[in-house]
Amino acid sequence: MVKTIYVGNLPFSSTSNDVGDMFAPYGTVHSVNLINDRETGRPRGFGFVEMDDEHALSAIEALNGTDLGGRSLRINEARGREDRGGDRGDRRPPRRDF
Repeated sequence: MVKTIYVGNLPFSSTSNDVGDMFAPYGTVHSVNLINDRETGRPRGFGFVEMDDEHALSAIEALNGTDLGGRSLRINEARGREDRGGDRGDRRPPRRDF
């Protein structure tokens, strides 16, 4: 089974290849998805890596807190949208498109 890993605090210059190469020593990397801002297209500094279950936990333990480009990475098992908690609607007015 494939597990999705959250990778945060990435340098904005990071590429999918950089991130994939970092995880590759721990097992097969099925995909790397770095997130860009919808409006500007600029990197947001986080992404997701998919790996087999048995290798994902080893990668998380080994890489969490490591330095990449002068930034300390935050790496953990990704949670689904429904598991993140909190309804943002209570803290922020609805988005309006003009």
